[in-house]
Order: sequence, then structure tokens, then C-alpha cells
Amino acid sequence: MSTEAKSEVLARIRGALQDSPDAPQVRRAYRRTSGRPAAEIREMFEDRLVDYKATVHHENAATLPERIAELLGPSARYVIPEGLDRSWLPEDTIGRRVLVESRMEDAGTVLSVRDLNEVDAVVTSSTVSCAETGTIFLSGRPEEGRRAISLVPDHHICIVPAASIVELVPEALARVEPTAPITMISGPSATSDIELERVEGVHGPRRLDVILLT
Repeated sequence: MSTEAKSEVLARIRGALQDSPDAPQVRRAYRRTSGRPAAEIREMFEDRLVDYKATVHHENAATLPERIAELLGPSARYVIPEGLDRSWLPEDTIGRRVLVESRMEDAGTVLSVRDLNEVDAVVTSSTVSCAETGTIFLSGRPEEGRRAISLVPDHHICIVPAASIVELVPEALARVEPTAPITMISGPSATSDIELERVEGVHGPRRLDVILLT
């Protein structure tokens, strides 16, 4: 935008605000809390994820490592954030290698985009999930890591504690730190912008495995 065009736009804004109009009050009559049973909310969430072409698994603390091992395969090179619960992970096998990335403000390992592009998968936890929209919220917590580690690798294994699933968007946002760098995931990365043909893996992982942890 040229300087002249910018000046014109700002002048028009100042002109529109000369009489100091009051901002209209927004009516917020939408639901803020859900009355649905937890089991019904989890079923709705899973239905949305499957519709978005994510794969959903049901595990508990005892079966979780075996499931992750199965999803990774015997020789995967994968990355985890530093705060992820290590008891969730499979025991290392010959050929499988895990990279632990520290937070950027710590004096630890921060992987480059090239490094992340060369790993097979990333395993993270999540902050909260919204059943109504089938959306998983990541907010950069230690068990989730910075945004890049969940966007660059082609395969994301995301652990969603059952207690963190809510029905409504307002309920989900209430559980997220307002200043946190939020990443919202609703299925594998996909776009149909070009000639309405679905292309996966453009803006993030091509494959999303969601593990509902009870």
C-alpha cells in the first residue's frame, strides 16, 4: 500500500469516528455450558474427528505405550516435547529414535524446520478439545511443545485425555490461557482451494492419529 493510499484510508476512518459513536452492544445469548453427559460428548467428538478423516483410538495408561509403538512402527524417528509424560511412550527398540525438544526459552535442543521435516512423527498431548467442532486445542504447554513440532512432521499422534473434552467452543476457550499461542486441529491438514480437489498435508500433518486416554 502506498503512503497516499494509507493516508486516505486513515483519513476516512478518522472522519467516520468524528462524532464518537458508541459501539453497539453485542448480544451474547449463546450457550456457554453444556448439559450433555460426558459419554455423549466424547461420542460426538469422535464422530467429528472420523468425519474429518482422523483416526481415533481408545486407550488407558496401561495400553497407551503399546498403541503408540504400533502407530510409530519399529524404526521410527520421532520428536516429543520435553514435558510429555515419558510413561506414555514405548520402550526404545532397535532402530527407533526419539528426539526430545526443549522449549525455546530454555538452553536445550531446538530443532530446525529441516530437522523436523526429517522425522517420521511427533507425539504430543493437548490442552482441551471441543466436541461440537471436532477441534483439538494446543497451547504451547510443556507437554505440547511449540507450534512448529506439530505442524512440520507428516504424522501427528495426539493424546487427548478424556477429561479434557468439552462440548462447546466457549467451554474450550475458558480452559485456554488467552495469551497462549493456540493451534486448533480439526483432522489432518487438507485444502480444496484449487479446483475443489482435496489435497492433504499442505499446511500440517498429512496423518492424524488421536488417542482418547481414559
